[in-house]
Amino acid sequence: FARVREVIESDLGRKLEEVYSHVDPQPLASASIAQVHAATLLSGEDVVIKVQKPGVEAVLTTDMNFMFVLSRLIELVSPGLSRESVSGMVSELYQSMLDECDFIKEAGNLDAFNRFLQREGIQDVIAPKAYHQASSKKVLTMERFYGIPLTDYDNLDKYTPDPALVLITGLNTWFASLMQCDFFHADLHSGNIMLLEDGRLGFIDFGLVGHIQPAIWKAMFALMDGLSKQDYEEIARSMVTVGMTSQEVDTAALTRDIRNLFERAAEVDPLVLVDADVGNEINALLMDLAELGKSYGIRFPRSFTLLLKQFLYFDRYVEMLVPNMDIFSDERIHLMLE
Repeated sequence: FARVREVIESDLGRKLEEVYSHVDPQPLASASIAQVHAATLLSGEDVVIKVQKPGVEAVLTTDMNFMFVLSRLIELVSPGLSRESVSGMVSELYQSMLDECDFIKEAGNLDAFNRFLQREGIQDVIAPKAYHQASSKKVLTMERFYGIPLTDYDNLDKYTPDPALVLITGLNTWFASLMQCDFFHADLHSGNIMLLEDGRLGFIDFGLVGHIQPAIWKAMFALMDGLSKQDYEEIARSMVTVGMTSQEVDTAALTRDIRNLFERAAEVDPLVLVDADVGNEINALLMDLAELGKSYGIRFPRSFTLLLKQFLYFDRYVEMLVPNMDIFSDERIHLMLE
């Protein structure tokens, strides 16, 4: 905790006692980039403090620079490899990880998402308020939420009479953000989506967000729909739209190759639990699709991967709370494709 105190005081430029009346020395949670401590502001509000671990950004920069140089060398010695296929992905990943290390940007994400909720009149989903006077690049002070993970199935009925409705509200809010907000939450695992004591759903941790153009989202939906229906032509068209390529793609040939890929693969439903054995088969199938796309000069942008990841998370929640619901056909789900 002495190191946590040092980071807070150094980055805020004030003594801990000048900002908080109490800080719990035991972290509520800890991850690779930061850890979170419960605290109380001098004004009395319960908050959490996200504190960046010392040296994280320097280690990240060193590692990613090494990866970038290595990727360029690989591209130079591999004649068949596109000059941007590897180093471009490394650069994209590096920038995203640097953004995660900038808590000023995360505070701005919280502000923007709350403005989106207010503008759209969404009252059953909330995000924490950022306290900018107690935040900086390495320290983020946020409103504290009290609740349980959406996956705490045994206790959900203590917070809401209709967990399915809560999930549907969360899904619709996230889908709306794809079109109506500047970004979408790109890490909605069970630790970042909470059912609060008042029955509302809380989205937390906006360090990892994604950005997507409406046309790409429509193509992404078409790709997922094509996968579920095994419509090979639709999959091929969507891959061309979603992927980044500078060359002409023979969609008829791509369709034939996708058909052959599916015929070789075991027949699976692509929307299943992410941690199930079948989910591993789906991951392998999607990786095979990505590899197939590369042979046609198609590289999926990182936003595609982030979107797909959220679909797998949501499918886990659906399987738990509303096992008979189909995200793509249920009339209660608004996919915001218009």
